[in-house]
Amino acid sequence: MPDNVTSLFRSTAAHSPSMAALTRESDGAGPVDFCIPCNPYFPTPAMFEEMASRLRDIITYYPSSADTITAELCSLLQLPPQCVAMGNGSTELITWIDHLLVRESLAVPVPTFGRWTDQPMETGKRVDMFPLQESSGFALDLAQYAEFIRARGTRVAVICNPNNPDGGFLHKHAVVQFMDAMADLDLVVIDESFLEFADAENEPSVVHEAMLRPNVVVLRSLGKNFGLHGIRFGYLVANPALAGRVRSMLPKWNLNSFAEHVVFMLKEHGAEYAQSLHQVRRDRMDMSGQLSSLPGLTVYPSQGNFLFVRLPVGAEGTVVRDRLLTEHRILVRECGNKIGSSSRFLRLVVRPQVDVRRLVTGLEQVLYGTSRRGAAVSEQATGTAYSSGTAAVDRLVSQTNGAGTRGLAQAAGAGMPLPAAASAPAVGPGGGMPVPAAAGLPQPEPQPVPQEAPRPQPAPQPVPQPVPVPQPVPVPQPQPQQFPQPAAYPEPAPQPAPAAPPLAPAAAFAAPAPSPAPAPMQVPPATGPTPPGVPARGGLTAAQVRGTDGLSMAPATGWPGAQSWPDAAGMGQAAG
Repeated sequence: MPDNVTSLFRSTAAHSPSMAALTRESDGAGPVDFCIPCNPYFPTPAMFEEMASRLRDIITYYPSSADTITAELCSLLQLPPQCVAMGNGSTELITWIDHLLVRESLAVPVPTFGRWTDQPMETGKRVDMFPLQESSGFALDLAQYAEFIRARGTRVAVICNPNNPDGGFLHKHAVVQFMDAMADLDLVVIDESFLEFADAENEPSVVHEAMLRPNVVVLRSLGKNFGLHGIRFGYLVANPALAGRVRSMLPKWNLNSFAEHVVFMLKEHGAEYAQSLHQVRRDRMDMSGQLSSLPGLTVYPSQGNFLFVRLPVGAEGTVVRDRLLTEHRILVRECGNKIGSSSRFLRLVVRPQVDVRRLVTGLEQVLYGTSRRGAAVSEQATGTAYSSGTAAVDRLVSQTNGAGTRGLAQAAGAGMPLPAAASAPAVGPGGGMPVPAAAGLPQPEPQPVPQEAPRPQPAPQPVPQPVPVPQPVPVPQPQPQQFPQPAAYPEPAPQPAPAAPPLAPAAAFAAPAPSPAPAPMQVPPATGPTPPGVPARGGLTAAQVRGTDGLSMAPATGWPGAQSWPDAAGMGQAAG
């Protein structure tokens, strides 16, 4: 592709340029797309042919009302229409959530989908950004997140599950426990836009739990999992009052005729859709293995239809992105403009194996080969002990949240020095998978790396002696911990266990028995939701939240049967 096509990336603040713009600036043929997180196997060619045959009618006539289209979708997903609001893409629903339900402040882990930080800031809200740590593989620790929310006094909490761009996954019981711990907040949002691609458990969604709670909204995408970003449609699920409040503000014809046609044809293609999700999950495991074989490239575990990778030391993401595009016609998502990330990271969408082989070949030539342009340039020094991504978060958070936030970030581990190659997490026996450092253990003294210019270092501090690690290196099990009990929210005096409320039986809130660990979790008897204002007890470690050791790829199980249609909770439903 011509070199001038890369100029389109300079004019986009938070997203990559559209495929239409890239195609216009090239010779008329778009690149192989590893950037836009779209299902490559759905709709099927036959479905596209059917839509093409109806194109004249679809674009000529008005669609039915949003209520009609929503009712059809709810019939397909076995959801009550009064608990659902459909929007022209999930970003339209995020906009209305911000306008209607976010009064003053919103907490969100970063890096994540940009609209969760940008939208509330555009309307003058305070955005409390909780930095996910590179040293722990960007895993979200719900206990630390709860403590952060209480310390900041935030009124709205957001969780993206799986998270974009890293694909981090939280199990259902952990999310429900967090929701109940935050029962006194104005709102808890669970963004499940990529959850259809997860296979870590059979029923990962919390949509049914959200309908029973007064302050929970679940956001779901249709464009991503159906492979139809251009149609712009998604939906939210909440109790009837919350869903109705959003639905009342939406235009009567906010959904277009393409959205209507697709929704009404889906009931005939449940088996093909289920098979497409199955194939994406298999491709994800295969693609992860191929990328992990590249020297110095770190691949993080993902439950989305994308993989988050860290480039080798000395490689700069914008250079890698531009050379892949101009020399190999491959489009990737460089994550330097994502808050909480840096240009050492790429998000790569899962694609068929033939495309992955082309990607791997291109990366080999750009990262390790010799050419007239030379190797990728090294990352610029940040002048701080933080990694470049964490430093960017710290600067922005300190500007938007006021004084004291730097101390909170450091308390969570953001201040861990990451000099040169020593900043890379340990590599597990699976090959290329990052191993989070065990909490509280002293880390080995970093070693200088000649390939990269020395960065300014903070004042000398006593360096703990390294802990000898036996060979082979086992996967460390993080120490279990409980949701924090901040001083402002003391735990109430012990009372006789009340009976479980009718809509929330005890079994719904009891966490399953954790996997063996050095110190077993101390989970109190399940007695229903945690009282408002008190963080949940019996919290989960990051590894337990992600499943087993938090590092290995999940087994390829849990997708719907070939003759069924997945309902909103991820289980199979008979088509019809």
